[in-house]
Amino acid sequence: MEHSFGGPFGTLLVGLGLGAFYTALIWINMLLGVFLTPLFLIPLTWVQDAMMAKKAGISAGKA
Repeated sequence: MEHSFGGPFGTLLVGLGLGAFYTALIWINMLLGVFLTPLFLIPLTWVQDAMMAKKAGISAGKA
């Protein structure tokens, strides 16, 4: 005997499954943003500090 989840119950089941999937997708994307952003921003500040120090050293050498 073949069983299927057709009809209203199947629609509700698929809706719950898709809702859980998209909730998990949004959650993991938020976590990636929270944890990966500092991994790029912190080294970027090091580069900016090095560039500002180099710029300050060059302008002090001319004066």
